[in-house]
Amino acid sequence: MANHASAKKRIRQTIKRTARNKHIRSTVRGYVKKVRLALQSGDVEAAKAALPEAVRRIDMAVSKGVYHRKTGSRYISRLMHQVAQLGGSN
Repeated sequence: MANHASAKKRIRQTIKRTARNKHIRSTVRGYVKKVRLALQSGDVEAAKAALPEAVRRIDMAVSKGVYHRKTGSRYISRLMHQVAQLGGSN
């Protein structure tokens, strides 16, 4: 266990940061899931409607450092490709 004040502070910071990152990551997953469910059901309009919000949330997570820049780009690219394959041009 930590004995130095600085080590105790780092533990507090890590706990806080982990909770923040976990919340952001789960929020992103929820928005991505909305797009994927719309794609599975074949609802192009719902997928096209959910896509911009999912992209926005992924970009926010990248800007906060939760995801790496290229990971965010990959997620966005795959979602856009899937929506385009179903017939939505976006």
